[in-house]
Amino acid sequence: MDRKPATIKEIARRLNVSVSTVSRALHDHPSIGLRTKMQVQKLAKDLNYEPNQAAISFKQGRTMTLGVILPNLGEEFFSIAINGIEDIATNNNYTVLIGQSHDDVEREKQIVDTMRRHRVDGLIVSLSKNTDNYDHFEQLKKYNIPVVFFDRVPETAEAFTVSCSLKKSSVNLVDWLVNQGHTKIAFINGPDTMQSSSDRLEGYKEGLKKNKLEYDKSYVVHTDLSSHSTREAVRQLLSLRIRPTAVIAFNDYVALDATKVSRQEGLKINKDIFFVSYANLPITSYMDDPPLASVEQFPYQQAEKATSILLQLVQANGADDDITRKIVLESKVVVNPVE
Repeated sequence: MDRKPATIKEIARRLNVSVSTVSRALHDHPSIGLRTKMQVQKLAKDLNYEPNQAAISFKQGRTMTLGVILPNLGEEFFSIAINGIEDIATNNNYTVLIGQSHDDVEREKQIVDTMRRHRVDGLIVSLSKNTDNYDHFEQLKKYNIPVVFFDRVPETAEAFTVSCSLKKSSVNLVDWLVNQGHTKIAFINGPDTMQSSSDRLEGYKEGLKKNKLEYDKSYVVHTDLSSHSTREAVRQLLSLRIRPTAVIAFNDYVALDATKVSRQEGLKINKDIFFVSYANLPITSYMDDPPLASVEQFPYQQAEKATSILLQLVQANGADDDITRKIVLESKVVVNPVE
């Protein structure tokens, strides 16, 4: 049976020296003679000594743990983002605790409280689609736990956020569709509670205006991002007297559901109706009819940047005046080749 790791007290007892002497010897303190250092370090190795991380964390005032709250790891966007978070965290000797809100505000609040009780050094968050109040994050200030949001971010001016330029990318999507000959362009937007929904819609309207196309509110429908809601939204568009020839979908998953419904309604994809979307997820390469174009939102880079900012905030310990609060990455419209 393997022996339990030894403690500093046991090493001190065996060598008949003080605990402080052992501690200094293990840290190569210059006040400890070479012979004593060698004796302590050899015995520590023989006894399988390991530093007490809890004690070290207590002394430093840190747990070397970051909390992460995401809507759903089943979405490829967020699984890619986790890679960016873990890469930066690991390189800085941090452990990551992950919680999924599943777009439930109460669950999000519970996870925040759990992370607080686990004394994480900081929190990285992509908000639930239904979150419109941020008090549960504001309360973390009392415990000196900084928060950085990415992708799904709050509107508040004081929040530290990393996001993509969705308004501009919406304009670019409209431009691209117009260049393909479309003038009847519809839009399936997400929940009104999400800032990204507002950004997308503003860009859509601006894109229409830029191309001298009239805004028709009947061409804008909403989904709560569930398959059922998306199906209803698509059927609403397809029932219009003058049906759109092209549709901008909130993301690739919405485009996938919309494509399926359109096909069930007897339409030929990329002939009777065309779809473009956001996220540019790798999974679309396995679809029979992927969106003709999709906005690359760089989930890895967003999460990587958010983690770097969080570590700066942890080191700053409240002195955050010199740390950038709002970072907006330039998104990019990626055109998918049609077989």
